[in-house]
Order: sequence, then C-alpha cells, then structure tokens
Amino acid sequence: MMRRATLALATAALVLQGCAAAAIPVVAGGLVGRKTVSDRNARKARKAEAARIRSLPAAPMPAPMLPGVPPAMQYLYASGEAVALDLQAYMGLANYLVGISADLRIGHDVDSVVLAPGATLEQPKFLPCAGKPPAIVFDIDETAIHNLGFEGDAARRGEAYDAQRWADWERTGTRQVAVVPGLTEVIRVARLAKIAVVFNSNRLAENADATAAMLDGVGLGPVVHGDTLWLQGDAGSTDSRKDGRRWAIAAKYCVVAMSGDQLGDFSDLFNAPGATPAARREAAAGLHTTLMWGHGWFMLPNPVYGTGLRGGMDDVFPPATRWTPTPTPTPNSTPIAAPIAGAPAPVAKEK
Repeated sequence: MMRRATLALATAALVLQGCAAAAIPVVAGGLVGRKTVSDRNARKARKAEAARIRSLPAAPMPAPMLPGVPPAMQYLYASGEAVALDLQAYMGLANYLVGISADLRIGHDVDSVVLAPGATLEQPKFLPCAGKPPAIVFDIDETAIHNLGFEGDAARRGEAYDAQRWADWERTGTRQVAVVPGLTEVIRVARLAKIAVVFNSNRLAENADATAAMLDGVGLGPVVHGDTLWLQGDAGSTDSRKDGRRWAIAAKYCVVAMSGDQLGDFSDLFNAPGATPAARREAAAGLHTTLMWGHGWFMLPNPVYGTGLRGGMDDVFPPATRWTPTPTPTPNSTPIAAPIAGAPAPVAKEK
C-alpha cells in the first residue's frame, strides 16, 4: 500500500509600507533632558527637509491595481476545488504507474501513448515501444508548476499577455513558483519504478538552463536538455506544436503516460487549423480518445490561459440552448412574453 504524503502549499504575502522614524532624545534614568535644539531651529530644519524632498525627481507611478484577482486565477491558484482536481488526476496517474510497473516486472508488454505520424483521432495508431525504457512525459507550466510570480504580476498590472515579459520570467522566475499538488508523489512513484521523467514544454530552448534550474530547485529534477527536457526550438520545432518533440522523445523512450493542461499536450491533432470549440469538444470525447483519459492521458485544469479559452457567444451557447424567462402567469392575465419557439406552453400548477 502506498503511503500518501500530506500535501500542503503555504503562501504568504508581505506588504511593506514606508514609515517615518523620528529620533527621540533620551537621557539616562528615563528623564527627558533639556532640549538640544530650539523650536526655531527645529522649524528651519523641517522646512529645509521639505524643500529637499520637493527637489527630488518624481518617482515612477506604480502600475494600477485591479479591484480584485480575476476569477480564473482565484480558481486555479487559490481554490480547494482546483487542488482536488489536481490530486484526482495525479493520484490516478500514480495508481496507473503502479500497474505499469507491475506489468514491467513480470515481463508483460506495455504500450506507448504517443500517436504515430499519419494517425488520426478517429483511427489512432501509436508508436511502438520495441523494448525501449519506459518514460512519462509532463508539460511544465500549470502542469508541473504554477507560475505564481508571473500571473500575480499580470493580475496586479491588468495587462494583456506580453511575450517579452514571459521570456524574462523564464530566465528569472525560478523561485516564485509552486509545484502542482500531487506531482511530487507521482514523480517519486515513477522513479522508484524506474520510469524516466521527461518534460516537454513550450518554454524557449534558449532559456533551457534557467528552466532546468527551476525544476531542480523545486525538487522535480534533475533534467538534461535534449533528453529529459524538451523545449520550443528542439527537434526542429519553431512554434507551440509538440508532436515533433513527442516523436523525438518516443524514439528513445516508451512513453507510457502523458500529463498536461491543454489538448495540445497530447496531440497536435486537437488543434487542427480552423477547428471550432465544438469540434475540439467532439474530438476530446471521440470514441477512441475517450478511452485514453485516465488510461495514459491525464488532464489538469487551467482556466487562466490556453487553447481552451476560445469561442464566441454562439460557440459557447448554441442558439438551440437559449432561454429567456417567462413571467409566472396570474389568474385572468395573459403572458407578456411569448415562449421560445418549439417549447411547450407554460402550464399553471395547482396549489
């Protein structure tokens, strides 16, 4: 039986405010002695200090504060519900790896969960393992770690995503992160079972050293760029598509499980050009893909950013689902709003 460690994530915010300190002359014995400066000289000193302060260059105005944290950030980074979903996914993944480990120990074949080139979601074909060592592949951002420093800065500024700011974060934001609940235990299980831990991220390859240091600093490393750490720019990739890197990983390892917070963390087929939100939902719930969730593919929540945050009003709320309230009829009255076409007429209930 596996012993589950209690997972706790402590966060603290320290607000520093400027303060003015006044020196109070004190004499031995606690008695206030004779004034060392006359009232006149004190007034002159205060005026001189005020003039000096006025002559200083104006300090830059701080970025405007939002009235509150965006709801999506509140949910992902602060709610117990998000923690529960993370643990649900990762405890399920840990149990899955225990089964994989048992199969490996008794010599059973295990299958890759990486779709092969030319496969489709309707007709999936997975890459062969052919005796390669097993591995599990994780996305990094909002899958392995939560980018609290970057997202907190974005919330305070109220600004749109900025690629240069993110690149700066990749290089310098190595400590202001938190491990996603449950992941540490999963990685412990994987390594005890001699299943390699590999990361496939859209962070930039030019920042590989900083990313590796960040993962090592939070206890998820060590990683080796080009072996257990793959980034945008590796394996010929020039954009956010990950299949090329997945195939490069699968050339060396038998990938027995993958975890991410976007459909593209499992296959680029989910992000076909022009795919509507409805088409992506149908693809995720297809006959064959349905069998993968929880059985090799493990999804985590991310309502803050990503490919899942798309769709206009008609995409999210199809016209056939629209509803408007009809006032409750009173005796001897006629409805003031017509019911939706095709809906049954309201029936007054007996009291």
